[in-house]
Amino acid sequence: MKKHVKRCVSIFAVSSIASQVMAVVPVFADTSGNAHHPETGTTAVKVSDFLNSLGVNTHIGQGVDNASQTATALNYLGIHHTREDANPDYVQDWIQLHKQSGDTIDLLADGGASVSSNIEIADQLRKAGALLDVEGPNEPNNQPVTYDGQTSNSSTFLPVAYFQRDLYSAVHSDPLLKGIPVFASSEAGGSEPDNVGLQYLTIPNGANTLMPAGTKYADYANTHTYVMGHVGSLIDNMAWNASDPTLNSSWDGLYVEYGQTWNGGFSGYSDQQLKTLPRVMTETGWNTQGSGSLSEAQQGDVLMDVYLSNFARGWKYTFLYMLRDDPVQGYWGLVDTNYQPKPSGVDMHNLTTILADKGTKGQAGSKKAPGQLDYSIPNEPSTVHDLLMQKSNGEFYLAVWDEQASGSSSVTVNLAKASNDVEIYNPTTGTSPVQTLHHTKAIDLTLSGYEPLIIKL
Repeated sequence: MKKHVKRCVSIFAVSSIASQVMAVVPVFADTSGNAHHPETGTTAVKVSDFLNSLGVNTHIGQGVDNASQTATALNYLGIHHTREDANPDYVQDWIQLHKQSGDTIDLLADGGASVSSNIEIADQLRKAGALLDVEGPNEPNNQPVTYDGQTSNSSTFLPVAYFQRDLYSAVHSDPLLKGIPVFASSEAGGSEPDNVGLQYLTIPNGANTLMPAGTKYADYANTHTYVMGHVGSLIDNMAWNASDPTLNSSWDGLYVEYGQTWNGGFSGYSDQQLKTLPRVMTETGWNTQGSGSLSEAQQGDVLMDVYLSNFARGWKYTFLYMLRDDPVQGYWGLVDTNYQPKPSGVDMHNLTTILADKGTKGQAGSKKAPGQLDYSIPNEPSTVHDLLMQKSNGEFYLAVWDEQASGSSSVTVNLAKASNDVEIYNPTTGTSPVQTLHHTKAIDLTLSGYEPLIIKL
């Protein structure tokens, strides 16, 4: 599991094929850049659901990361999903990791092994309560898949299609794996050289693909959308644009993987279907050393916005690349080579500490539906975004962030009903309020760079 090779995204005309979307992912903000705030109030999302969307890539299965030190880092960060290469030699390490941190694994299938061997690892993790999902092979455009004696290449992805189809079937027919979702093979749809239909979760009728209609590949689409895209320097709305399910631009996003594929130009889902397509992002991030790197402080700001933007736009899980800096795989980490938190790690700790919902049992949180809050942000700039969350005790937490590469924005959050107590938090400075207001209907904010502010109401 290594950072994928950058390449240019081809631009193709949009062509829709009717297809059946397996589930609807709620999208809490429109793709124009600003959230909807109907007069009756905005319905919040559960804080616990946001926290449950946070994941990070680790390399225990590659013999790089240590399970115990990883657990300590995850507990500090407040992140409890990791993405790991399926390797039978490290199952007990992952179970230890789960026991120490509550971590669950996005199990990245080995495309060079049998489906049954991958399922055996998944079964062991599920028995221990340590399995989140099973994911198809990593980036077959960079790491060919060998299956049934055939290896994928620049001419055909049929071995990838057969493997993914059989992996899906095996997971969903295994009683031990009941309820475990299957993530699509990353980059497979966008990079397929022949139209085997990997741009679909289930191939619809009339798609004219090499694999038959009705072939089931995955429950969730899966992208590797690196937030720096093909730009390589910080510009306005980096995280927000990277999370856009319909944008065909400098980001290797959902559109060029599942709408109009970047390599072969094959048609997939329409823009409207992409907006509700169940989806995960299993790699994204920004490095702090090397070409196009950010400062460590900038990395922290941007990565918090990545998590917020992705969740606001309907991504079920987001996995940063990666937990720990590594001289071989790069300096992308939230912690350094010695597992000590970088500024981005401190920011993440502060964010998850501020939002921690101690009133919920388990990561899924309370079953009680979130309430509504009647608020507005008049004249909200195109770079300013917001997400309303609620804890199980009824407290609202409004995240507001400005994805402006330089300078600052001043906005006012107007409340229809005065709030007796308002606390404003800045995760880049700590876990205590930076400002407290009493009995107010107007909250004036100055937003700098990519730093998010959290308002407790």
